[in-house]
Amino acid sequence: MKQSFGPIRPEERIHTLDVLRGFSLLGILLINMISFHSPFSYYNPYEWWQYEDATVYMWLDIFVQASFYPIFAMMFGYGMVIMQDRIKEKGYSFWKISVRRLIVLLFFGAFHAFLIWYGDILITYATMGLILLLFLRLSGPMLLGLGAILYLLPQLFFGALIMLATLFGSDSLADFVDIVNLQQSSEIYANGSFWEITRQRIADWSMGNGPGEFFLYIFMILPLILLGAGAAKLKWLQKSKDQRKKWMIILAISLPIALIVKLLPFLIEPSISIQYIQDMIGGPLLGIAYIAIIVLLMTYNPIVKLLKPLASAGRMSITIYVSQSIIGTLIFYNYGLGLYGQISMATGTLLAFAIYVIQVIIAEIWLAKFKYGPVEKLWRFLTYGRQKKEWSDKNEIRNV
Repeated sequence: MKQSFGPIRPEERIHTLDVLRGFSLLGILLINMISFHSPFSYYNPYEWWQYEDATVYMWLDIFVQASFYPIFAMMFGYGMVIMQDRIKEKGYSFWKISVRRLIVLLFFGAFHAFLIWYGDILITYATMGLILLLFLRLSGPMLLGLGAILYLLPQLFFGALIMLATLFGSDSLADFVDIVNLQQSSEIYANGSFWEITRQRIADWSMGNGPGEFFLYIFMILPLILLGAGAAKLKWLQKSKDQRKKWMIILAISLPIALIVKLLPFLIEPSISIQYIQDMIGGPLLGIAYIAIIVLLMTYNPIVKLLKPLASAGRMSITIYVSQSIIGTLIFYNYGLGLYGQISMATGTLLAFAIYVIQVIIAEIWLAKFKYGPVEKLWRFLTYGRQKKEWSDKNEIRNV
Protein backbone atom coordinates (compact mmCIF):
# COMPACT_ATOMS: atom_id res chain seq x y z
CA MET A 1 0.00 0.00 0.00
CA LYS A 2 1.34 3.42 -0.97
CA GLN A 3 2.01 5.82 1.84
CA SER A 4 1.52 9.57 1.61
CA PHE A 5 4.54 11.81 1.34
CA GLY A 6 4.91 13.11 4.88
CA PRO A 7 7.16 16.10 5.53
CA ILE A 8 10.66 15.28 6.73
CA ARG A 9 11.09 16.37 10.32
CA PRO A 10 13.90 18.86 11.11
CA GLU A 11 16.02 16.17 12.73
CA GLU A 12 15.78 14.07 9.55
CA ARG A 13 17.24 16.73 7.26
CA ILE A 14 20.80 16.30 6.10
CA HIS A 15 22.03 19.69 7.23
CA THR A 16 25.49 19.17 5.75
CA LEU A 17 23.93 18.75 2.31
CA ASP A 18 22.06 22.03 2.73
CA VAL A 19 25.21 23.81 3.94
CA LEU A 20 27.25 22.53 1.00
CA ARG A 21 24.61 23.71 -1.45
CA GLY A 22 24.52 27.12 0.22
CA PHE A 23 28.30 27.38 0.31
CA SER A 24 28.59 26.49 -3.39
CA LEU A 25 26.27 29.36 -4.28
CA LEU A 26 28.80 31.86 -2.92
CA GLY A 27 31.60 30.61 -5.15
CA ILE A 28 29.30 30.37 -8.16
CA LEU A 29 28.27 34.01 -7.69
CA LEU A 30 31.86 35.20 -7.27
CA ILE A 31 32.77 33.77 -10.68
CA ASN A 32 29.48 34.58 -12.40
CA MET A 33 29.84 38.19 -11.27
CA ILE A 34 32.83 38.57 -13.62
CA SER A 35 30.62 37.63 -16.57
CA PHE A 36 27.84 39.90 -15.35
CA HIS A 37 30.05 42.99 -15.58
CA SER A 38 32.55 42.14 -18.35
CA PRO A 39 32.87 39.95 -21.49
CA PHE A 40 34.68 37.21 -19.54
CA SER A 41 34.14 34.57 -22.23
CA TYR A 42 36.12 36.46 -24.86
CA TYR A 43 39.27 37.88 -23.22
CA ASN A 44 42.46 36.61 -21.61
CA PRO A 45 41.87 37.36 -17.91
CA TYR A 46 45.59 37.16 -17.09
CA GLU A 47 46.20 40.21 -19.30
CA TRP A 48 42.83 41.97 -19.15
CA TRP A 49 43.01 42.82 -15.45
CA GLN A 50 45.82 45.04 -14.17
CA TYR A 51 47.29 46.08 -10.80
CA GLU A 52 45.01 45.34 -7.82
CA ASP A 53 42.36 43.82 -10.09
CA ALA A 54 44.91 41.29 -11.31
CA THR A 55 45.60 40.37 -7.68
CA VAL A 56 41.89 39.90 -6.96
CA TYR A 57 41.53 37.75 -10.07
CA MET A 58 44.52 35.66 -8.99
CA TRP A 59 42.87 34.82 -5.66
CA LEU A 60 39.58 34.00 -7.37
CA ASP A 61 41.35 31.89 -9.97
CA ILE A 62 43.17 29.86 -7.34
CA PHE A 63 40.51 29.42 -4.68
CA VAL A 64 37.17 29.79 -6.51
CA GLN A 65 37.30 29.27 -10.27
CA ALA A 66 36.10 25.78 -11.35
CA SER A 67 35.88 24.61 -7.70
CA PHE A 68 32.32 25.45 -6.71
CA TYR A 69 30.18 24.15 -9.56
CA PRO A 70 31.62 20.66 -8.86
CA ILE A 71 30.29 20.94 -5.29
CA PHE A 72 26.85 21.89 -6.60
CA ALA A 73 26.96 19.06 -9.16
CA MET A 74 27.93 16.45 -6.57
CA MET A 75 25.20 17.64 -4.21
CA PHE A 76 22.74 17.47 -7.13
CA GLY A 77 23.57 13.78 -7.51
CA TYR A 78 23.39 13.29 -3.74
CA GLY A 79 19.93 14.81 -3.64
CA MET A 80 18.72 12.60 -6.50
CA VAL A 81 19.54 9.47 -4.51
CA ILE A 82 17.81 10.82 -1.40
CA MET A 83 14.75 11.50 -3.52
CA GLN A 84 14.94 8.01 -5.03
CA ASP A 85 15.05 6.38 -1.59
CA ARG A 86 12.16 8.43 -0.27
CA ILE A 87 9.89 7.85 -3.26
CA LYS A 88 10.58 4.11 -3.31
CA GLU A 89 9.92 3.94 0.41
CA LYS A 90 6.45 5.38 -0.19
CA GLY A 91 5.72 3.07 -3.12
CA TYR A 92 5.66 5.57 -5.99
CA SER A 93 7.36 5.52 -9.38
CA PHE A 94 10.72 7.26 -9.06
CA TRP A 95 11.20 7.39 -12.84
CA LYS A 96 7.85 9.04 -13.51
CA ILE A 97 8.29 11.72 -10.88
CA SER A 98 11.99 12.34 -11.60
CA VAL A 99 11.59 12.70 -15.36
CA ARG A 100 8.78 15.20 -14.85
CA ARG A 101 10.81 17.06 -12.24
CA LEU A 102 13.91 17.28 -14.45
CA ILE A 103 11.90 18.40 -17.48
CA VAL A 104 10.47 21.24 -15.39
CA LEU A 105 14.03 22.13 -14.35
CA LEU A 106 15.01 22.09 -18.03
CA PHE A 107 12.30 24.66 -18.80
CA PHE A 108 13.46 26.79 -15.85
CA GLY A 109 16.97 26.64 -17.31
CA ALA A 110 15.78 27.69 -20.77
CA PHE A 111 13.91 30.66 -19.29
CA HIS A 112 16.98 31.60 -17.26
CA ALA A 113 19.44 31.19 -20.15
CA PHE A 114 17.49 33.02 -22.84
CA LEU A 115 15.70 35.74 -20.87
CA ILE A 116 18.00 36.42 -17.90
CA TRP A 117 21.63 35.29 -18.31
CA TYR A 118 23.43 33.13 -20.84
CA GLY A 119 25.70 31.35 -18.32
CA ASP A 120 22.93 29.03 -17.12
CA ILE A 121 23.76 25.69 -15.46
CA LEU A 122 20.21 24.42 -14.93
CA ILE A 123 19.84 23.11 -18.49
CA THR A 124 23.06 21.16 -18.09
CA TYR A 125 22.07 19.70 -14.72
CA ALA A 126 18.61 18.77 -15.98
CA THR A 127 19.96 16.92 -19.03
CA MET A 128 22.74 15.24 -17.06
CA GLY A 129 20.18 14.34 -14.39
CA LEU A 130 18.09 12.53 -17.00
CA ILE A 131 21.17 10.53 -17.99
CA LEU A 132 21.90 9.83 -14.31
CA LEU A 133 18.57 8.02 -14.03
CA LEU A 134 20.06 5.25 -16.20
CA PHE A 135 22.77 4.58 -13.61
CA LEU A 136 20.93 4.82 -10.30
CA ARG A 137 20.44 1.06 -10.03
CA LEU A 138 24.20 0.73 -9.53
CA SER A 139 25.69 0.39 -6.05
CA GLY A 140 27.51 3.20 -4.29
CA PRO A 141 31.02 1.86 -4.99
CA MET A 142 30.10 1.29 -8.65
CA LEU A 143 28.83 4.85 -9.02
CA LEU A 144 31.94 6.26 -7.34
CA GLY A 145 34.25 4.19 -9.54
CA LEU A 146 32.35 4.99 -12.71
CA GLY A 147 32.28 8.69 -11.88
CA ALA A 148 36.02 8.78 -11.17
CA ILE A 149 36.94 6.87 -14.34
CA LEU A 150 34.50 8.80 -16.54
CA TYR A 151 36.03 12.04 -15.31
CA LEU A 152 39.75 11.36 -14.95
CA LEU A 153 40.49 9.35 -18.09
CA PRO A 154 38.90 11.79 -20.57
CA GLN A 155 40.38 14.84 -18.79
CA LEU A 156 43.86 13.34 -18.83
CA PHE A 157 43.38 12.42 -22.50
CA PHE A 158 42.08 15.86 -23.49
CA GLY A 159 44.82 17.55 -21.45
CA ALA A 160 47.50 15.49 -23.19
CA LEU A 161 45.87 16.18 -26.57
CA ILE A 162 45.92 19.93 -25.95
CA MET A 163 49.57 19.84 -24.91
CA LEU A 164 50.40 17.73 -27.98
CA ALA A 165 48.61 20.25 -30.19
CA THR A 166 50.90 22.99 -28.88
CA LEU A 167 53.76 21.33 -30.74
CA PHE A 168 52.04 22.26 -34.01
CA GLY A 169 50.48 25.60 -33.06
CA SER A 170 50.17 28.34 -30.49
CA ASP A 171 49.24 27.61 -26.89
CA SER A 172 48.99 31.28 -25.93
CA LEU A 173 45.76 32.48 -24.35
CA ALA A 174 46.23 35.79 -26.17
CA ASP A 175 45.78 34.03 -29.53
CA PHE A 176 42.33 32.82 -28.46
CA VAL A 177 40.97 36.27 -27.57
CA ASP A 178 37.83 36.85 -29.67
CA ILE A 179 38.03 40.57 -30.43
CA VAL A 180 34.91 40.67 -32.63
CA ASN A 181 32.59 39.00 -30.10
CA LEU A 182 34.26 40.85 -27.24
CA GLN A 183 33.45 44.23 -28.81
CA GLN A 184 29.98 43.17 -29.93
CA SER A 185 28.89 41.77 -26.58
CA SER A 186 30.34 44.74 -24.70
CA GLU A 187 28.46 47.19 -26.92
CA ILE A 188 25.13 45.38 -26.78
CA TYR A 189 25.08 44.61 -23.05
CA ALA A 190 26.12 48.18 -22.27
CA ASN A 191 23.87 50.02 -24.72
CA GLY A 192 21.36 47.63 -26.32
CA SER A 193 17.63 47.28 -25.82
CA PHE A 194 16.16 44.31 -23.98
CA TRP A 195 15.53 42.42 -27.24
CA GLU A 196 18.98 43.22 -28.64
CA ILE A 197 20.46 41.93 -25.39
CA THR A 198 18.25 38.84 -25.60
CA ARG A 199 19.55 38.05 -29.09
CA GLN A 200 23.12 38.48 -27.84
CA ARG A 201 22.33 36.34 -24.81
CA ILE A 202 21.08 33.52 -27.05
CA ALA A 203 24.17 33.84 -29.27
CA ASP A 204 26.50 33.72 -26.26
CA TRP A 205 24.67 30.70 -24.83
CA SER A 206 24.85 28.92 -28.19
CA MET A 207 28.62 29.41 -28.40
CA GLY A 208 29.15 27.47 -25.18
CA ASN A 209 26.35 24.91 -25.51
CA GLY A 210 26.55 23.30 -28.93
CA PRO A 211 26.58 19.54 -29.64
CA GLY A 212 30.33 19.40 -28.98
CA GLU A 213 29.95 21.06 -25.61
CA PHE A 214 27.10 18.71 -24.68
CA PHE A 215 29.41 15.80 -25.43
CA LEU A 216 32.06 17.33 -23.17
CA TYR A 217 29.53 17.80 -20.34
CA ILE A 218 29.09 14.02 -20.29
CA PHE A 219 32.73 13.86 -19.19
CA MET A 220 32.74 17.06 -17.09
CA ILE A 221 29.42 17.30 -15.24
CA LEU A 222 27.85 13.83 -15.34
CA PRO A 223 30.83 12.17 -13.57
CA LEU A 224 30.61 14.69 -10.73
CA ILE A 225 26.90 13.97 -10.36
CA LEU A 226 27.70 10.24 -10.35
CA LEU A 227 30.24 10.79 -7.57
CA GLY A 228 27.62 12.59 -5.51
CA ALA A 229 25.10 9.82 -6.15
CA GLY A 230 27.64 7.17 -5.14
CA ALA A 231 28.44 9.01 -1.92
CA ALA A 232 24.71 9.24 -1.20
CA LYS A 233 24.24 5.50 -1.71
CA LEU A 234 26.93 4.98 0.93
CA LYS A 235 25.45 7.74 3.14
CA TRP A 236 28.77 9.54 3.47
CA LEU A 237 27.20 12.73 4.81
CA GLN A 238 24.84 10.96 7.20
CA LYS A 239 27.70 8.87 8.65
CA SER A 240 30.27 11.67 8.76
CA LYS A 241 30.59 11.68 12.56
CA ASP A 242 31.67 8.04 12.48
CA GLN A 243 33.95 8.55 9.49
CA ARG A 244 36.05 11.57 10.45
CA LYS A 245 39.25 9.67 9.65
CA LYS A 246 38.10 8.99 6.10
CA TRP A 247 37.25 12.65 5.53
CA MET A 248 40.58 13.76 7.00
CA ILE A 249 42.38 11.46 4.56
CA ILE A 250 40.34 12.87 1.66
CA LEU A 251 41.27 16.39 2.78
CA ALA A 252 44.95 15.55 3.27
CA ILE A 253 45.21 14.12 -0.25
CA SER A 254 43.02 16.52 -2.23
CA LEU A 255 43.98 19.90 -0.75
CA PRO A 256 47.76 19.99 -1.41
CA ILE A 257 47.45 18.49 -4.89
CA ALA A 258 44.62 20.89 -5.75
CA LEU A 259 46.54 23.95 -4.61
CA ILE A 260 49.66 22.99 -6.56
CA VAL A 261 47.64 22.45 -9.75
CA LYS A 262 45.60 25.62 -9.22
CA LEU A 263 48.80 27.64 -8.81
CA LEU A 264 50.28 26.49 -12.13
CA PRO A 265 49.31 29.59 -14.21
CA PHE A 266 51.09 31.76 -11.65
CA LEU A 267 54.16 29.57 -11.32
CA ILE A 268 54.73 29.22 -15.06
CA GLU A 269 53.50 31.09 -18.13
CA PRO A 270 49.69 30.73 -18.37
CA SER A 271 48.52 28.95 -21.51
CA ILE A 272 45.54 27.06 -22.89
CA SER A 273 46.89 23.69 -21.75
CA ILE A 274 47.90 24.95 -18.30
CA GLN A 275 44.54 26.61 -17.77
CA TYR A 276 42.75 23.43 -18.85
CA ILE A 277 44.69 21.33 -16.34
CA GLN A 278 44.19 23.97 -13.65
CA ASP A 279 40.41 24.04 -14.11
CA MET A 280 39.63 20.43 -14.99
CA ILE A 281 41.94 18.73 -12.49
CA GLY A 282 42.67 21.32 -9.83
CA GLY A 283 39.14 22.76 -9.73
CA PRO A 284 37.20 19.62 -8.75
CA LEU A 285 40.00 18.47 -6.41
CA LEU A 286 39.76 21.75 -4.51
CA GLY A 287 35.98 21.39 -4.49
CA ILE A 288 36.37 17.96 -2.88
CA ALA A 289 38.73 19.49 -0.31
CA TYR A 290 36.13 22.17 0.50
CA ILE A 291 33.50 19.44 0.92
CA ALA A 292 35.78 17.56 3.31
CA ILE A 293 36.41 20.71 5.36
CA ILE A 294 32.70 21.47 5.72
CA VAL A 295 31.81 17.85 6.46
CA LEU A 296 34.42 17.75 9.24
CA LEU A 297 33.25 21.08 10.65
CA MET A 298 29.64 19.89 10.61
CA THR A 299 30.50 16.99 12.91
CA TYR A 300 30.64 19.54 15.74
CA ASN A 301 27.28 20.81 17.01
CA PRO A 302 28.35 24.45 17.63
CA ILE A 303 29.45 24.68 13.97
CA VAL A 304 26.11 23.26 12.82
CA LYS A 305 24.35 26.17 14.52
CA LEU A 306 26.88 28.67 13.20
CA LEU A 307 26.41 27.52 9.61
CA LYS A 308 22.61 27.36 9.78
CA PRO A 309 22.24 30.45 7.53
CA LEU A 310 24.17 28.63 4.79
CA ALA A 311 21.79 25.69 5.20
CA SER A 312 18.85 28.05 4.64
CA ALA A 313 20.49 29.29 1.45
CA GLY A 314 20.98 25.69 0.36
CA ARG A 315 17.31 24.89 0.87
CA MET A 316 16.48 27.76 -1.52
CA SER A 317 19.35 27.05 -3.91
CA ILE A 318 17.46 27.46 -7.22
CA THR A 319 15.73 30.63 -6.03
CA ILE A 320 19.04 32.12 -4.92
CA TYR A 321 20.88 31.05 -8.08
CA VAL A 322 18.27 32.56 -10.41
CA SER A 323 17.91 35.72 -8.31
CA GLN A 324 21.69 36.23 -8.45
CA SER A 325 21.43 36.39 -12.23
CA ILE A 326 18.44 38.74 -12.09
CA ILE A 327 20.25 41.09 -9.70
CA GLY A 328 23.53 40.94 -11.62
CA THR A 329 22.01 41.65 -15.02
CA LEU A 330 19.77 44.43 -13.67
CA ILE A 331 22.84 46.14 -12.22
CA PHE A 332 25.00 45.89 -15.34
CA TYR A 333 22.83 45.55 -18.44
CA ASN A 334 21.46 48.60 -20.23
CA TYR A 335 17.83 47.83 -19.33
CA GLY A 336 18.90 48.11 -15.68
CA LEU A 337 21.51 50.45 -14.21
CA GLY A 338 23.75 50.09 -17.27
CA LEU A 339 27.07 49.64 -15.44
CA TYR A 340 28.44 46.99 -17.81
CA GLY A 341 32.20 47.33 -18.22
CA GLN A 342 32.39 50.20 -15.75
CA ILE A 343 33.49 48.53 -12.51
CA SER A 344 36.70 46.91 -11.38
CA MET A 345 37.27 43.27 -10.48
CA ALA A 346 37.69 44.28 -6.83
CA THR A 347 34.38 46.18 -6.77
CA GLY A 348 32.55 43.36 -8.51
CA THR A 349 33.90 40.85 -5.99
CA LEU A 350 32.84 42.96 -3.01
CA LEU A 351 29.43 43.41 -4.62
CA ALA A 352 29.10 39.62 -5.00
CA PHE A 353 29.85 39.11 -1.30
CA ALA A 354 27.31 41.78 -0.36
CA ILE A 355 24.59 40.26 -2.56
CA TYR A 356 25.23 36.81 -1.12
CA VAL A 357 25.06 38.01 2.49
CA ILE A 358 21.75 39.76 1.80
CA GLN A 359 20.41 36.63 0.10
CA VAL A 360 21.36 34.46 3.08
CA ILE A 361 19.59 36.84 5.46
CA ILE A 362 16.48 36.86 3.27
CA ALA A 363 16.55 33.06 3.05
CA GLU A 364 16.60 32.81 6.85
CA ILE A 365 13.63 35.18 7.12
CA TRP A 366 11.71 33.51 4.29
CA LEU A 367 12.10 29.97 5.62
CA ALA A 368 10.99 31.08 9.06
CA LYS A 369 7.56 31.68 7.46
CA PHE A 370 7.44 29.33 4.46
CA LYS A 371 8.52 25.75 3.76
CA TYR A 372 10.07 26.46 0.35
CA GLY A 373 11.65 29.20 -1.68
CA PRO A 374 9.46 30.75 -4.41
CA VAL A 375 11.10 28.93 -7.32
CA GLU A 376 11.22 25.66 -5.37
CA LYS A 377 7.50 26.00 -4.64
CA LEU A 378 6.75 26.60 -8.33
CA TRP A 379 8.99 23.64 -9.24
CA ARG A 380 7.01 21.37 -6.94
CA PHE A 381 3.66 22.60 -8.26
CA LEU A 382 4.67 22.08 -11.89
CA THR A 383 6.05 18.64 -11.02
CA TYR A 384 3.19 17.30 -8.93
CA GLY A 385 0.31 19.61 -9.80
CA ARG A 386 -2.95 18.84 -8.06
CA GLN A 387 -3.24 15.27 -9.31
CA LYS A 388 -3.52 13.54 -5.98
CA LYS A 389 -4.30 14.64 -2.49
CA GLU A 390 -1.09 13.03 -1.21
CA TRP A 391 0.92 15.32 -3.53
CA SER A 392 -0.49 18.44 -1.92
CA ASP A 393 1.46 20.71 0.43
CA LYS A 394 0.50 18.51 3.38
CA ASN A 395 2.43 15.61 1.90
CA GLU A 396 5.84 16.60 0.68
CA ILE A 397 9.09 15.09 -0.61
CA ARG A 398 11.62 17.17 1.27
CA ASN A 399 15.39 17.62 1.37
CA VAL A 400 16.05 17.06 -2.35
